[in-house]
Amino acid sequence: MKLQEIKDFVKELRGLSQEELAKKENELKKELFDLRFQAAAGQLDQTARLNEVKKQIARVKTVQSEIK
Repeated sequence: MKLQEIKDFVKELRGLSQEELAKKENELKKELFDLRFQAAAGQLDQTARLNEVKKQIARVKTVQSEIK
């Protein structure tokens, strides 16, 4: 992700409620699980997507803690 995309993503997150953030986190965790499964099977083409999703999960958790 480019810097502007990251800023836009975080801005979008800050506009969400706690419930929506939890839902977004669960979606990203499911995507991460699927990506790991693909990587283990040797079917993953975009290996950088793993780290990208991990960082997005961390951003969601950070915004959640800011709200609390």
